[in-house]
Amino acid sequence: MQPIQSLRWHDRLRYRIQTAVITIPAPRDWRYTLILLGLFGLIYLPIGFHTGFLKLAPQLNPGLVITVAATALLMPGINEELIFRVLLLPHPTEPMRPMVQRLWQMCSWILFVLYHVPPWTPDFFKTPAFLIGVGLVGIACTFSYWQSRSIWTAVFLHWAIVSLWLLVFGGLAKFESVG
Repeated sequence: MQPIQSLRWHDRLRYRIQTAVITIPAPRDWRYTLILLGLFGLIYLPIGFHTGFLKLAPQLNPGLVITVAATALLMPGINEELIFRVLLLPHPTEPMRPMVQRLWQMCSWILFVLYHVPPWTPDFFKTPAFLIGVGLVGIACTFSYWQSRSIWTAVFLHWAIVSLWLLVFGGLAKFESVG
């Protein structure tokens, strides 16, 4: 196989997708991801409750829980992680100077946050409390992806945070009030 840096752009994207999808995270990668999930909670839960953005409102309907969890796995879990981590970031195995890697990570993070604020999104997407959460999710998912070299830890992290928000911390009610 030719060196990654000499591949055409579409072959490089194919390499990124294939490598990120087939790489199985090691147990240490899952531990790291769980630590990131805990850190996210330690940082964001006080912010969310203090601003009133989060409210304890657990959903108890098993059908609703399954539907929301399955939907959150696909969107935003897999969909957004494929775009903002796998496609936009060089895969950790791609040879690149650390400064260039950081620049790509910053650009991906900025685009991830901006993606959540177009005019057609609900107004609560544009609140500081939501955007802080989005920013922290982007950082945590990037760290998780970079550590594991696999999309699956970032997907899990994104899925877990969004599912908990929707099913435990009042996220579903926010969407229902838009409708």
